[in-house]
Order: sequence, then structure tokens, then C-alpha cells
Amino acid sequence: MTAATQFRTRISGTGSYLPEKVLSNTDLEKLVDTNHDWIVERTGIKNRHIAAPDQVTTDLALIASQRALEAANLKAEDLDCIIFCTVSPDRIMPSAACTLQTKLGARHIMAFDLSAACSGFVYGLTVADQFIRTGFYKHVLVIGAEILNRLVNYKDRETCILFGDAAGAAICSRAEAGQDSAILSATAGADGSLGELFVLPAGGSAMPFSKEVLDNDLQYVRMKGREIFKNAVRTMTSGCQSALEATGLTIDQVDWLIPHQANIRIMDAVASSFGIPVEKVVINVHETGNTSAATVPVAFDEAIRDGRIKRGQNVLLTAFGAGLTTGTVMLRY
Repeated sequence: MTAATQFRTRISGTGSYLPEKVLSNTDLEKLVDTNHDWIVERTGIKNRHIAAPDQVTTDLALIASQRALEAANLKAEDLDCIIFCTVSPDRIMPSAACTLQTKLGARHIMAFDLSAACSGFVYGLTVADQFIRTGFYKHVLVIGAEILNRLVNYKDRETCILFGDAAGAAICSRAEAGQDSAILSATAGADGSLGELFVLPAGGSAMPFSKEVLDNDLQYVRMKGREIFKNAVRTMTSGCQSALEATGLTIDQVDWLIPHQANIRIMDAVASSFGIPVEKVVINVHETGNTSAATVPVAFDEAIRDGRIKRGQNVLLTAFGAGLTTGTVMLRY
């Protein structure tokens, strides 16, 4: 390999996992002042999956990763790198990636966490693509996994209705001769000046855990939904347009759009603004809720496994999250 050599990145396998317990809107009616019709009208969400008390985020990720490896016809020892995208790791340190490395039985490879909230998985694909393109690595595992129910205040109906737990994974591999699959473009960005729109106040150096934190429920996520909505639609639509410009594709050549599954109103608005038929949008938010970094890989895997997404099709992934972060990947599956 010379310095000018550049390889192509293909998605060789995907996997996902949703915990068995389901929290329905009817269940939430017993916890907070809300009702099924109100939730569905505003978010499209009917159910969300909740991790068992003895499950941690890397447990969910392990199952998704094993399924992705099986789909790629690879073993854990074939991996060269693990990128774990999450805002709800098992603990601050060691990283979730290192814990998963051990659970998988992977070699002593590079393993690190990536924190970009709901954009995490798309960010992770963007980073993995650089490792593959330059020839640095051959197989990179990218995971988006979250247990968000433990970061949600079930007295706050604005947030507790939205979030669920899940894990999704993809293996990014070096494309071999004759394999047409490739990541065609990848962009990512952030606007930290809007970071206060969606925050988890406590747990970091600015606000360590204390009795005051617990007394004021500062260990739970807080968001300004209306402002988040406007920025999400604007930035994801812009990212999709940039992907067309970068690849030279037309909107008619996009076979599938997989947006971050925040709520149905945001996804409908992005599809309308971008100009893509809703029939080409992969949507599963009604059964999963918002699972942050896991939404895109879970929806991606489900659409592959049920036969909607086929090899050779152009798939556009776009996400938006706290930070505020945004990312878009166009790939030929």
C-alpha cells in the first residue's frame, strides 16, 4: 500500500437487539399525566423497549454485535477496532467499548467510546470509514447502544414518553474486488452554542452527584422540544441535500432514507422538506421510541432483515442529537 492508496468501505453485516420488556403508552398512563392518543398524535410512539434491571448497555450491545458478526460471516477475533457510540455507558470508565471487547472475546484491539448523542452511530460510521479507506484497519465494529430509561424522569411527561432502550451494530469492512458496496459520502458537524437545548445536567465535573442533585432531579435529561424540532428538521434536511451534492446522485436514486427516529413529526417534516416519498422512509419509532444512538442502526438492520433494503441500493442515513450534533452518510448497500 502506498500513501495514495484508498480503499472502499462496505457494510458487511448488521445486527440489532430490543429488550424483551415493552412499556406501552397505556403503561405510561399509570405513571404520569398523559394518554395514548396524546402521545401518538405528537410523537407516533406506541411502545418502547426497556432493559431488564440486571442488563447494562454492553449486554444489549453484545447481542447486536454478535448478530452483526454472524451476518458478516466473521468472528470477534477478525475485528481490528471497536467504536461504541453511546451517552449511557455502563459507567464512565472503563469505556463501554473495552467492556464489550472482553465480552465479545475480541483481540487486544483499539476500542473506544464516541459520544455524539443521537448522531452517535452516524458519527461512528464516519470515523470507521476513515480507518478503512486509509488501509489502517480491515474490519471495524460500530455500535449504537443505549439504556435511556435510567436517565429519564417518569414525572416529566415531556421526556418520559419519548425514550426507550436498544442496540444496533454494523461491521464496516474493506470492500474486495467485485464488491460494489461502499460508503459514498459522510459528513458530520456540531453547533455547541445550542447545547443547552438538550442536557443531562449532573454526572460530570461541572455537577458531580450529590444530595442536591438527587433532590432536584438533575440526574435526568432535560430538553426544549420546540427548539429541538426546528433545528432537527433544518439540519437533517441540509445534510441530505449535501449528500446528494457530494455523490452526484439525484433524489430519485435514493432508495431508502433512514432518519433518526426521534418522533414521527420530525421524520415527516424531513421527508417533506427533502422531497422524498414517505414510502421510501424507514420508520420504526412507533415500536421503539427514541433510542438515541441506537435508532439508526436498529432501523437499518430491521429493514435489511425483512428484505426492504437489498444489496446495490442507495441508503441515506441522517441523524441529529444533543450537542447539538448532526451527521449524514450515503452508502450503497
